[in-house]
Amino acid sequence: SCAMLRATVKLCCGIAHDHLRRLPGKHCSPPRRPWEKQAEKRVLKEMLSLHLMGIPLGGGFTLLCLAPAAACLEPAGDVSPSQFSSVDLFYITQGETALQRALSILQQHTSWQAETMLDAVAAVSSAALPGLGKVFRAEVVLAVPVARLHRELFEGIEQMPQWNPTLSQVKVLQRIGMDTLVTHEVTAPSPGNLVGQRDFVSVQHRGRRETAIYLVGTATHVEPLPLQEGCIRAESRLSCIVLQPLAGDPGRTRFTWLLSMDLKASAAMLFGGWIPTSIINRVLPQSQADFIKHLCRHLSATACP
Repeated sequence: SCAMLRATVKLCCGIAHDHLRRLPGKHCSPPRRPWEKQAEKRVLKEMLSLHLMGIPLGGGFTLLCLAPAAACLEPAGDVSPSQFSSVDLFYITQGETALQRALSILQQHTSWQAETMLDAVAAVSSAALPGLGKVFRAEVVLAVPVARLHRELFEGIEQMPQWNPTLSQVKVLQRIGMDTLVTHEVTAPSPGNLVGQRDFVSVQHRGRRETAIYLVGTATHVEPLPLQEGCIRAESRLSCIVLQPLAGDPGRTRFTWLLSMDLKASAAMLFGGWIPTSIINRVLPQSQADFIKHLCRHLSATACP
């Protein structure tokens, strides 16, 4: 139950605290700063939501509970927990939690409804899911190997605005280990854009399962990062791009993209009123199609002769 999970969290954190008190030396763990406490509350809220949805919490739960102690433990083998601060561990946990949620959605037998698209570069469908609202799924097969897409979408994330005109800036604020980034993305202003300019602060996390690579993103909080002038701070509830080699043809990739966003439409006025949900529900799948279209053009323009 929810109450039992809360009690377990308190127990784990209490064990970690007791462990710290028994360690030799003083001031092993510095006092938590305000944004560290906010990060802890955000992760706990997400984990409670996953628990209520029946999604296994996985290793991230232990990581969250023992985060304060991990910063003081000696590294074991090639693993060096001491290199991560408690905030780093919260970001990693957010990424892992988002990955577990995406895997659960992909494994469920969900009734996806096809979306009508103006430019059918990909098959886009949607479903209303607990805790996320409307989730859009775009699927397409791309004539490039997984490694090439992985370089473009994760390792070269800051170069995205060079080939995707819907973005004006992507900046990596922090790199945590090999698989986790904290990013700030700003959409490009567009006269015909009914939703308006947005910016996002997100955790980007990379996971691997067998031959597939999972690139997940979810909203996070960074201090200090003021709001951008002329932008509304929107949130990515969940973004997950799955790169899977096509069976029998590793030079091609099955590209699947789950997307759920809160564009904070209530914060912007349109003709004296709020932006209707119907418009938001058209914007998100179209943004997926546009992204894939720009990606395909970039891949074709930079293909090896």
